[in-house]
Amino acid sequence: MRSLLCLVLAAPSLLNGGSLLDFSFGVLEQERGHEKEAAEFILKAYQADPIAMPLVRRFVAMKMAANDRPGALAAFEKVLEARSDDLSIRVEYGDFLGAVSRGDALAERKREQTYLKVLEAMPGQYLPIERLIRQARERGEDHRARELLEQLDTGSSADAVRYYAATTRSLYDSKDEAAQKRISEVFGKAAEEHPEWGDIARAGSDYFREMGDMEKAIDILRRHVEVRPSSIDLRIRFGILHFAAGKNDDGIRILKEVLAIHPQKSLALEALAKHYGNKGMADEVRYYSAGLLKIRGGTSEEFVKLAEEFLAADKVREARLLLEKAVFDFPEDAALMMKLAMATTRDPETKDSAARLFGAAENMLADPADAEPAFLLESAKELLAQGETEAAEERLRNAIRTFPKEAKHETAAALRALAGIWISEGRNVDAAKSLISRAEALEK
Repeated sequence: MRSLLCLVLAAPSLLNGGSLLDFSFGVLEQERGHEKEAAEFILKAYQADPIAMPLVRRFVAMKMAANDRPGALAAFEKVLEARSDDLSIRVEYGDFLGAVSRGDALAERKREQTYLKVLEAMPGQYLPIERLIRQARERGEDHRARELLEQLDTGSSADAVRYYAATTRSLYDSKDEAAQKRISEVFGKAAEEHPEWGDIARAGSDYFREMGDMEKAIDILRRHVEVRPSSIDLRIRFGILHFAAGKNDDGIRILKEVLAIHPQKSLALEALAKHYGNKGMADEVRYYSAGLLKIRGGTSEEFVKLAEEFLAADKVREARLLLEKAVFDFPEDAALMMKLAMATTRDPETKDSAARLFGAAENMLADPADAEPAFLLESAKELLAQGETEAAEERLRNAIRTFPKEAKHETAAALRALAGIWISEGRNVDAAKSLISRAEALEK
């Protein structure tokens, strides 16, 4: 309904006053499903203003629905005669002929003549040449299509450049060196004369990259970003191409400049993470991978894996910030909440707020036995700091039982913590000494 009303409101500049009212009633009746009444209003509006294109289009549609093709063509020809200088109507008429007159030789000739008149008025322009080439190819006349293509003024618009390259590729064999040379020349000329055309800069750069000419691929993007420094996506592409060309320092510099302007550009983060990964630079990989996960999101497992890498590298703050984002994305995931609690208690900036997170993580566990032993150890330390030794002892016992055999240092820490409780309370002294001995053995 809204779209139809917008059409009605747009019509005053195209219709006279009387036809506008009838047109409006016709649109409303059509919206109500009253096709007969709508047709009567549209016909009345058309008769009052037979050269207004909104009415011509509806009248033509009515004629075609009634299988009256001659009547539809006559309506178009009437408006063409009255508005002979309006080239867009000629193109529309040609398109109409192409849509409704397949196999009709006379209509096909009319269609071609219509497009040729437009080309005569607009020599070298994309619009009529594209239509004529389309018609020629429908007839299987590729030779004619090639002749028309070379008439195209590729300096007139980005559409013309894009069309020339795509059509040349489809009209000629990929091994045709002359055709490939013409495409190269067109992209090269466009880069010199119109470096601001972003889509052409990307298309030209991609073309030269595919052809194995990385220098030209980079140069086209360089010209573009120099005149359009705000073209962030192509600046990212510009940086990535430097990696492909082995110019790593330039690639890093360009992508870091992009991130300084727009820190959340995921493609730049991904490219840097991949580059540093290829170089085996783990710290940098973690940094950019974390940025990428925070922006794009990921699975809970991906967050946990990267957080564990940060913790193993003693990058506690980085792990905490990553896990805060993970918990925001997966608020019901107990494993993530346990990891966040551990990172929070290890980070001096947030240690005082860790107790709440440990409690939240335990409440989220469907079965207390599912608690990770490392979480139990950290939870026990937090409880000891609060003076809750009984609860801490319970968690330490569970941690000692569930740590895997290879987690020797973690098990030793839990043994020492449990021994410390007993010694401080003056109980189980011999057992405490035994725990310490076991811890020493594991630490060797």
